[in-house]
Parts: sequence; structure tokens; C-alpha cells
Amino acid sequence: MSTPPRVAAVHVLERVLERGETLDEALEAQFSRVSERNRSLLQALVYGALRWLTRLEAQVATLTPRDDWRADPLLRGLLVIGAWEAQGLATPAHAAVSEAVDAARRLRRARAAGMVNAVLRKLHKATPPGPADEAARYALPPWLLDHLRRAWPEDWPAVAEAGNAHPPMTLRFDRNRISREACLQSLAEQEIPAHPGEVAPSAATLHAPVPVARLPGFAEGWLSVQDEAAQLAAPLLDPQPGDRVLDACAAPGGKTLHLLEHTPTAAVTALDRSSRRLRQVRDNLARGGYEAQCLAADAADPEAWWDGEPFQRILLDAPCTGSGVIRRHPDIKWLRGVDDPARMAAAQRHLLAALWRVLAPGGRLLYATCSIFPEENEQVVAGFLAEHADAKPGPLAPVGRCTGSGCQILPGEHGMDGFFYACLERSAA
Repeated sequence: MSTPPRVAAVHVLERVLERGETLDEALEAQFSRVSERNRSLLQALVYGALRWLTRLEAQVATLTPRDDWRADPLLRGLLVIGAWEAQGLATPAHAAVSEAVDAARRLRRARAAGMVNAVLRKLHKATPPGPADEAARYALPPWLLDHLRRAWPEDWPAVAEAGNAHPPMTLRFDRNRISREACLQSLAEQEIPAHPGEVAPSAATLHAPVPVARLPGFAEGWLSVQDEAAQLAAPLLDPQPGDRVLDACAAPGGKTLHLLEHTPTAAVTALDRSSRRLRQVRDNLARGGYEAQCLAADAADPEAWWDGEPFQRILLDAPCTGSGVIRRHPDIKWLRGVDDPARMAAAQRHLLAALWRVLAPGGRLLYATCSIFPEENEQVVAGFLAEHADAKPGPLAPVGRCTGSGCQILPGEHGMDGFFYACLERSAA
């Protein structure tokens, strides 16, 4: 017997907020328990609830004198999900409230069923005013709001709002197989309207998301799903025919595949610490019809995997806070903490120094993150340049704000995710 979607959604929230699982991990654990027709509702409930978590909690708090629900993860989750459904989805009020009350009983919270009923009925009748607290209004933890303000004193409101927006579904088409015009025409024939990307020549953005199974040419590798900002990596690294290319933190493999689409004769090595995630890289390559050497290893420890032959091009898409892709992964807001930017920066500096040793003289390393915090981006690169006389800045990205040695794209600019890029070139001698 399948699990009702609201019950499953409560369990997803509990796994994220109490156990620290990622949203992807928590959803995977519940997906098979929900009927296929209810899976899209499950996703809509949990993404909306996590996107607006503290704002929704503040609204619930104005509608009940009780405060004990905050200490009960399942009841808290049910009220937040119900509050989001009342404001963000088109479910008829009577059906939404009835299902939420039934979920309370299934979650062994029958004593709270009356309170759930009363609060959600009020929410369906009228939306309470936004909370006075600024962090709750933007649905951000206070540390993250403070960090945004310091990093982007003029832009932080737009960045915060972009993080709560629904991201577009952008495609990358393999230009070796299909032109932009043919791609857009093929999509139009399947009644999937799209428009060309603003920056990346291989990008097409859909007017509305669709399942990948509907995309003509996806199974054959002609199309991939990838934000336009991420599509700038391959042309910036610009591998040449015959180059040895290292994709140092490769999973899930979208950029690995794009590097081979850009330069099919490059000898690409895809490296990732996770054997499980490396399977995604292999799957992406197989779908696209390209080949690369795939190694499960730690990029920060070249002695364990490097064969001694230098690479002419290295892509370091470094692990980071993910602060530039919160609109796609709202769980990031609640899983990261105030110490994470500095912790990530230390790991990034270590990775950059280790990989510089395997870069050929005259070669290029592209440092990239999906963060918008300077301590993970420009400060890492500036510190590296100050310590390495054989390194110099390379070409800048065609879009974004120049930060000195790199370019920062903020979330929402040109419809893109937040990304940072810095090219570093090694002297030939």
C-alpha cells in the first residue's frame, strides 16, 4: 500500500532538518513508497516547504497560541507543508485540509488533528502578513542573511529573492550533432516551447519544465539538462585536440560530457572520490556516446592516482557551500552553517595546490564553484596567485562581475545560477 504524499513529505522534511540528509537523499528514500501519480505532488510539497521554511513557521505561529508543535519534528513538518500547500499550490481548501488531518492521524498525532484543522483552515481563508523578522521574511537562516549582506551589500535583496525563485529548465545541445535552430525546431514539434540561451552558444531554455523522457534526443545524448552558467566551463577551459584533460571533481558528469562535446579528440580523465557518484559520470558519457577514463580517487592526493604525465587542461569544479544554487537545492539553507564557507575555502586551497602540480607548463586550470561567497572564490584564487610565481590569470568569463582574477555570476543574472570562474595559466618555462 502506497504512502500518502503528505505523510511522505513530512518524513522527507524530518530526514533533512533532523538527520541532516540532503533533499535528494531524503526524497529517494520516500519516492518508491508513493504512487507514481503522487510523486510530482510530493516534490512540490517538499521543495516549497524547504524554500519558505521559516517564513511559513512564522505564519503558523500567528494562528495558534500553542508553541509545542515546534519541538515535534513530524507535527512541525505537517504544519509547514500544509501552510505551503495553502499558499503555493492550487489544491482545493477542503481537500488539502482533510488530507492534512488524515496525515496527522497516520503520523500518530491524532491529538493535534484539531489544531492542524484550525490552523490550515485559517491559512486557506487568508494569508497572514509577512513576518517582521527580515531573515524569516526571506526564509533564510540569520547567519546566511548576514553573510549575504557582507558579501553583496548592494545586491543581497535580489540575491535572496533569486534563491527563492523557481529555476528554469535549461538544456545543452551537442553542437556536433544538432544546431541551435534544429534543436529549437525539434522541441517545438513536440510542443515544448523554448528560447535560445543568452550567453552560452549551446543553451536553450524551456518556457516550462518537462520530464526528460519528453525531450527529443535526450536518450540519444543530443540534449542534456544543464544550467547556462555551468555551460561556460568547457569553452573557458577550451581544451585543444589531443590535450590530456582532467575533470577533477567530475560527478555527476555534465561538465565531463560537455568537455568532450567541445573537443571530441581530447583525452579526458574524470575523477571523483565517490565510486557511487562516478557511476553517474559513466552513465552520462554512455548516453552521449563519448569515452573517458573514470577514476574513483581523491583529487587532493595525486600520488594515489596520477600516472606522472601532466595535463594540459584541468577543470577544478571545487566542492563548495552551494550558495549560488539554493533555488535548485533549498535544503542547502538548512544544512549549511556559519563555519562552512571558511571550512570549504580551506579544502579548496588544498585542492588547488595539489592539482597545480599535475598541470603541464603552459597549461590552463579553470577554478569554478557554485558559491557566491568571496572567501570561497576570489580570496582563494588571489591567495594562490600570491604564493605561485608561475601562475597568472587567464581569460575571464563573458558574463558576470569581475572580482579581480575571476568573474562572479549572481543567482538570477541572465536567468542563471550563481557561479564563479577563474582561469589560471601556468608559465611555459
